[in-house]
Amino acid sequence: MGAALAEKADRNQPMNAEADALRYDDARQTSVFTGNVVITKGSIVIRGARVEVKQDAQGNQFGTVNGNPAFFRQKRDGVDEFIEGTAQRIEYDSRADTVRFVGNAVLRRLKGAAVNDETAGAVIAYNNATDVFTVDGGPANRTAANPTGRVRAMLTPVPKDGEAPASPPEAPAPLKPSGQLGEGRP
Repeated sequence: MGAALAEKADRNQPMNAEADALRYDDARQTSVFTGNVVITKGSIVIRGARVEVKQDAQGNQFGTVNGNPAFFRQKRDGVDEFIEGTAQRIEYDSRADTVRFVGNAVLRRLKGAAVNDETAGAVIAYNNATDVFTVDGGPANRTAANPTGRVRAMLTPVPKDGEAPASPPEAPAPLKPSGQLGEGRP
């Protein structure tokens, strides 16, 4: 999905949170926000029903976001692009600079406001430092629209010099599961 890394300045930004309720445990350095939670940290935006944030002695923050779905968005460094994703649970680790999307996970790369690439699976692990992600499918990813639970991806090619970028389709073509290789061929 490209070679621009996550916004580096986000690491040093303060975390701001809004929620219906907060429970803070000073001894454990843990904050639990509940009810319409919105967290921002630089270009990072996190939304969910419940967010638990822990901080270690070095100031690294670790968050678990639960929602239906939970939401994460971050600007990519040096380009007008964002990475955003949704899942039932999102795990954020500022020390490793990783985000893990668990349960009906969807990860998108947006150029400006338009979706450029989109990937869906049961679990998506995204490494902001290396801009590498992995996607796992399987039974946990089965839905009426995807009864096999396989990983799904829509990747837009990078235009060559002088070419206009392809405009993404209004809606991706529906994928249909195949029971056997070669099915649907004449």
